[in-house]
Amino acid sequence: MYRYIDKFITYLKVEKEASKHTIINYSIDLQDFNKFVSPETSDKSKGPDDFDVAKVDYLLLRKYLAHIKEKGFAKRTVARKLATLRSFFKFLYREGYIKVNPITSLSTPKLDKKLPVFLDERDAVRLIEAPKGNDVQSFRDRAVLETLYSTGMRVSELVGLNLENIDFISGVAKVFGKGKKERLAPIGDKAIKAIRDYLDKRKSTSRAVFLNKMGGRISDRGIRRIVEKYITAISMREGVSPHTLRHSFATHLLNHGADLRSVQELLGHSNLSTTQIYTHITTERLRAVYDKAHPRA
Repeated sequence: MYRYIDKFITYLKVEKEASKHTIINYSIDLQDFNKFVSPETSDKSKGPDDFDVAKVDYLLLRKYLAHIKEKGFAKRTVARKLATLRSFFKFLYREGYIKVNPITSLSTPKLDKKLPVFLDERDAVRLIEAPKGNDVQSFRDRAVLETLYSTGMRVSELVGLNLENIDFISGVAKVFGKGKKERLAPIGDKAIKAIRDYLDKRKSTSRAVFLNKMGGRISDRGIRRIVEKYITAISMREGVSPHTLRHSFATHLLNHGADLRSVQELLGHSNLSTTQIYTHITTERLRAVYDKAHPRA
């Protein structure tokens, strides 16, 4: 099994240019699958870890699905594990390691649609303007919050941002999203000013835009700590994360008349269906306005 996993992970890294988080999750899922199926498929004469991938069939996959459900995993975790296996067996079939893809007829459990959490415009401004100090960390934190809300970037995209990726004159940043896909993200004047103020204050020659206290590139966790710090400082409701600012960015654009295709491009979504979840939010808002304002609602 390990050689198949290694080949698949190498494929993800080299050809698909998958993110490190994707690599870690896929590795964990496949190791878990290997642990379950090895006793069922191994050649006893060669040892318990001698995985015969050709013996994996639809029934064995059904048993594995029942097994992970019994362990109490959330529906989304189950769906992710099955998505990992779909990619894995598709790779094995395409490369000729198996003659039949056993997972094609296995259906994924239907997920409940979960609406994104977002801030109203007033709360978004309160959060962004929360850093008040005159020290370099406060300037950095203001720039981080302004940029997240102004561009709708993912945390990983913000962390990877370099100075040469920003055109300060035209107010555009080159962003490297999932799968190393490039896109151009407009940056508002307030965010540009906040970044300029921070760069003037920090006096560092690093290529990275946002740095930690030690002068190195800030981490994903560092960005999350910044958001958590100011959520606590202004006593805002729990459950707000950096991704909440991305959701707020998309929702506020749609509320002010932006079309769905444009928002899709700004967010860097491959499929329009991913962006369409935000229309549920705007529809709910319109329904609330209608119910309140129409005399016969």
